[in-house]
Amino acid sequence: MTETPPTLLWLRHDLRLADNPALHAAADGPVLPVYILDDAAAGRWAPGGAHRWWLHHSLAALAAALERAGAPLLLLRGEAATLIPRLAAATGARTVQAGRLYAPWARARDEAVAKALEAEGRTLALHNSGLLVEPERIRTQQGKPYAVYTPFSRAVMALGDPPPPIPAPGRLKGVKHPCQGEKLAGLGLLPRQPDWAAAFPEYWTPGEDGAGARLRDFVDGIAEGYDRARDFPGEDGTSRLSPHLHWGEISPRQAWHAAGGIGDTTARQTFRKELVWREFAHHVLWHNPALPEQPLRAEYAKFPYQPDPALLRAWQRGQTGYPIVDAGMRQLWRHGWMHNRVRMIVGSLLVKHLLQPWWDGAAWFWDTLVDGDLANNSLNWQWIAGSGVDAAPYFRIYNPIMQGEKFDAGGQYVREFVPELAKLPDRWLHRPWEAPAEVLRGAGVALGRTYPNPVVDHEAGRARALAALRSLKGVE
Repeated sequence: MTETPPTLLWLRHDLRLADNPALHAAADGPVLPVYILDDAAAGRWAPGGAHRWWLHHSLAALAAALERAGAPLLLLRGEAATLIPRLAAATGARTVQAGRLYAPWARARDEAVAKALEAEGRTLALHNSGLLVEPERIRTQQGKPYAVYTPFSRAVMALGDPPPPIPAPGRLKGVKHPCQGEKLAGLGLLPRQPDWAAAFPEYWTPGEDGAGARLRDFVDGIAEGYDRARDFPGEDGTSRLSPHLHWGEISPRQAWHAAGGIGDTTARQTFRKELVWREFAHHVLWHNPALPEQPLRAEYAKFPYQPDPALLRAWQRGQTGYPIVDAGMRQLWRHGWMHNRVRMIVGSLLVKHLLQPWWDGAAWFWDTLVDGDLANNSLNWQWIAGSGVDAAPYFRIYNPIMQGEKFDAGGQYVREFVPELAKLPDRWLHRPWEAPAEVLRGAGVALGRTYPNPVVDHEAGRARALAALRSLKGVE
């Protein structure tokens, strides 16, 4: 009897066993799971520092799960366009199963791999493992890609529930590795300065089990009132599923169907719309590959940004003098994550008050966010900059004082991440420069020494941003 040839399972951003269509397609016969760290192909979009910390621990969890299932994970480092065809030839695999990717560099790499495999009579089979709907499937009535979220959301919602998740396979039939793989530690994913990520494990549990636990905790306890609570950074009111979705430790189909258990109808719909916003980001990136690097509104290519390394550094370090902004930037550094409401506030301050290029903010987020997805990161920064599709108008400039007073009125968030202001009364917490001298002394705050004065006056920064906008022709 002729022995069934093995199938290569090329894992990328689908680091899970359950609801993994590529694994499901490969599980009928011998399977060789492989992960390749391919920084060369990714170029500037190779995983950032926080990404790499997460990836290390996610791969450890995945390797353990595959080992228990009977198909040990092969880890490699190098150019996948070379290694995948070589591995297929060495094992006799006729098919390579993989989850589909949407970043421009990944699409180009998949085309190269497919071409090399086809030359040898082999096939690269790509599956939708990371989205509810493939980006090219949703079109306007005119047959064009969507450029505005609301009608896109309606179109996705009109499709109804996605197919139910596929259960994890039972026992897998592994194959002997045809080459010496890398040890996980040898991939060099952990930060060289471990103190930076020291608090990450207190906040995150990478891997499929951690993703499932977080989803259950959200649905069972946090989701009630999600539509309101998600705006308040001092509360545990968000799902915090974004890094798990980014790395594919859980699928959007699993999240969508689990949301059916949320009794609060408004909260359930709000959460699902957040999943659809993620879909929209990938839809826009697919149809606009230059999204991470160029403004989608061409007129913004001439926007008069004023790059200033000192201002950028103050923002990165959480030393802008605006407490809600500084709390967000310090949360980012400590947890590798930032509350979504605060992301909008810090982005607005950087791009508008400080006139720093949006791509500098995006680059910092890319390196420090555990959930720094290329589609979401790019779309959201262009949204706040006013240069993207469905963008916030440039004249919509977040007031960091009012935002702090509205969404962190009791100061829980600022006091946690900006402890030098912790003793200030609520009245002055978000505007310490206006506090009477005796109040500052009583709280142990010395402006300019223990905490900075604002790097720019709000009204002056707002006026400068609007003047810069008016300098562009054709921008409303």
